[in-house]
Amino acid sequence: MEIVLVGLNHRTAPVEVRERVSFTAEQSRKAADELRSRGILQETLVLSTCNRSEIYGVPPETSHECAPGLSSFLSEFHSVRPDVLGVSLYHHYDREAVRHLFRVAGGLDSMLLGEAEILGQVREAYRYAHEYGATGPVLNRLFQGALEVGKRVRSETELGTRPMSVASAGVKLAERIFGKMHERSALVLGAGTISEQVVNQLRDRGIARLFIMNRSRERAEELSLRVGGTVLGWGDWETALTTADVVVASVASEEPVLRREFLEAAMSARGNRALFLMDLGMPRNVEASAAELYNAYVYNLDDLTEIVEQNRHARESEVPKAETIVDEHVGKFLSWQASVELVGLVDALRARLREERAAFIRARMDSMNHLSAAERERMESMMDELLEKLLLAPAERLRGEKELRRKIQNVEALRDLFLSNREKT
Repeated sequence: MEIVLVGLNHRTAPVEVRERVSFTAEQSRKAADELRSRGILQETLVLSTCNRSEIYGVPPETSHECAPGLSSFLSEFHSVRPDVLGVSLYHHYDREAVRHLFRVAGGLDSMLLGEAEILGQVREAYRYAHEYGATGPVLNRLFQGALEVGKRVRSETELGTRPMSVASAGVKLAERIFGKMHERSALVLGAGTISEQVVNQLRDRGIARLFIMNRSRERAEELSLRVGGTVLGWGDWETALTTADVVVASVASEEPVLRREFLEAAMSARGNRALFLMDLGMPRNVEASAAELYNAYVYNLDDLTEIVEQNRHARESEVPKAETIVDEHVGKFLSWQASVELVGLVDALRARLREERAAFIRARMDSMNHLSAAERERMESMMDELLEKLLLAPAERLRGEKELRRKIQNVEALRDLFLSNREKT
């Protein structure tokens, strides 16, 4: 029942590396299949967002032994050299893996402290992995606990009542370039959750005109009906990029959607009038070299640093409250984990003691010839009764007393104490 986590995030890897190891939903499913078929993990969940790519798993062996295999798998799966990827990866095990996930769900490990989107992203990653059958009892319990942490942090601290999102940070950055939005037009590429948040932020700031473009015109029209705006056909770059002052891109794509050549033509057509592009895609939606164009202001996720720091300073006082919630739920999960393992330990002890009882009787059969078969059977029954009596009370206490489970810190030590290496598995 050990837990392992291998991943990278905005603190350990720049956007150029993060985009190379991001997972689509289909890639997450493929990765889970491969990890289980290779025997690296028994349960698997991939969490891939704008700022992180992480694999959570329950290994068949110890978590420390499988971590190198996970690192090699990530490198192989995404065709990234180990020396490039290795310096960015972190490895967490058991308690630290649990704590890391709970902090992620609570918005404490995000680029934007208290980020609004992350809880929904954790929920979606869990839903997808669970429906596909990649998770099991351990990861199910772990991610249910993480979702509970996220809900409590948002309802019981100011991190929830004043949420900060990537969308709001991006729009604030646009205001620094153009000032007020009421005389500006904006193009939003994508019709997903982040795109809708961007649209709402722009509307709140009085954007004059809003254009929406998505590969699925139906989804673009659905978003337009909810928030207003004009739908443009996908790929109508001449109209879109000539008209808009602000472009916000959040599209699922393995290759850049806005290529330099499109933007170069658009800048010429608009007389090099300033164009602000906020790239919220992972991998990036805007070709990196587009930032070289005159008066084209291209910002990606890593360019939010200054706004992030301002946001963090305003919210730091709420962090201890959120950390207390995290610690409480880490304790609850570890207590549950210990209870399951301890009950299994009692069952293993019972089987071991029965084997020892049988071996003990066989070794002394010659000295018991004077006993009848019925008497020997009666003696064996009495010995079984004694063994059950010795184990029954502790087993019932383990199932019924949460405080007792909390006190037992190292189940593996008990296994080493009472069971040989052969019987621990």
